Amino acid sequence: QVQLVESGGGSVQAGGSLRLSCATSAAIYTRNCMAWFRQAPGKEREGVACTHTGGGTTYLSDSVKGRFTISQDNAKNTVYLQMNGLKPEDTAMYYCAADRGACFPWTWRRPSEYNLWGQGTQVTVSS
Repeated sequence: QVQLVESGGGSVQAGGSLRLSCATSAAIYTRNCMAWFRQAPGKEREGVACTHTGGGTTYLSDSVKGRFTISQDNAKNTVYLQMNGLKPEDTAMYYCAADRGACFPWTWRRPSEYNLWGQGTQVTVSS
């Protein structure tokens, strides 16, 4: 049973925008740490952004600050990743992850901190 469902990936040219969505159940969404990771071929999974749905704490990796924004819609139990100014190096499979205890500055980037994962959505940016 898939508990985190990502959507919104696609192919764009450099400089373009995409918005990824991660939808889940209310039981998972409420007061949970929800994050976006990405993994390019041959590379490790990288933490991109994180938010706590109950407290509004957000984190962004340095590589996406100023270009990406993480937000949430409590009525839809959905977390979004708005990606602007996309670059070819943003090309990767993007995954949504959730865990109750991961939203700390020293933990949010670690894939091992998250117990729930979506199946991923592909983002391809051409130059």
